[in-house]
Amino acid sequence: MAITGHLIEFSLAEIFQFLEQGHKTGLLTVFEQPEPTTPKNQVHYIWFNQGRIVAAANRSDHHGLISIISHRGWLGDHAASRFAQQCGTKVPLGLYLKSQGILNAEQIKLLFYTQVMRRVCALFTLLDGWFHFDSKVILPMDEMTGLSAPATEVTLAGLRVLKDWSALESKLPDPLSTIVSVVEGKPHLHLNSTEWQIWEYTNGNETLLSIAKQLQKPIRQIQQIVFRLSVVGLIEDVPMVLSPVPDSTSKKAAAMGSDAIAPSSDNSIPPNAADNQASAPNQMSHSFLNNLMGFLKNKS
Repeated sequence: MAITGHLIEFSLAEIFQFLEQGHKTGLLTVFEQPEPTTPKNQVHYIWFNQGRIVAAANRSDHHGLISIISHRGWLGDHAASRFAQQCGTKVPLGLYLKSQGILNAEQIKLLFYTQVMRRVCALFTLLDGWFHFDSKVILPMDEMTGLSAPATEVTLAGLRVLKDWSALESKLPDPLSTIVSVVEGKPHLHLNSTEWQIWEYTNGNETLLSIAKQLQKPIRQIQQIVFRLSVVGLIEDVPMVLSPVPDSTSKKAAAMGSDAIAPSSDNSIPPNAADNQASAPNQMSHSFLNNLMGFLKNKS
């Protein structure tokens, strides 16, 4: 299976969600340019195994992990390359070096953090570009430490440190929407304190504006947290259902409540445009996957 598309259509977070939920294995290539022509800018390679990220590099010669090991002074280039040849096609280089007593468990963890977590998290700042996923690529043992991480955990880490949300602006939920859980029990992912606070409101009874007011947080921060919890498949944002107002009091209620429910013009937020539909805010687990499946059929 091969998939090609633009980051304007599907964000990196959405792509990661699809690959994890589909337990995909293969290579995701991300190009920092708007059109799929001969690459002139930076190219990034991310390898998946059953929906988990196992390696990442910004070079295609399979010497990315070797260069990190050499840069840290743990092995020279020639020695690392020789060990990479010896590890073969079935054992990750990191595990092979550990079995030889050259690296320990903590060094391998540091390698994985440097190679995958730090590098992939930086990609969430991309405003434009295109991607290609190829499921027929053989996983490169010489680029793998032996460790892996669920794509959703990498997504959470990347979005937590994201400073520029310009590329995701249109995908933020409506401030007047509410949130509901789409998982049974508590989340399986490690959430921080603020994310847990948001999780407590997944009963569909409070709008994001109301949540922001109660937690004394900026509405934009609440929208960003809801987006990242939505894109990793924990919650959905849905329109707030208001109880009908009796005819005899409708005008009075509208006059009294209009200021309370309507955001001011100075702080208005663009409506969600993730699916180019004005009828509903972003619902990642269903609308995104439906659109992506249709997109894949057209590309197949």
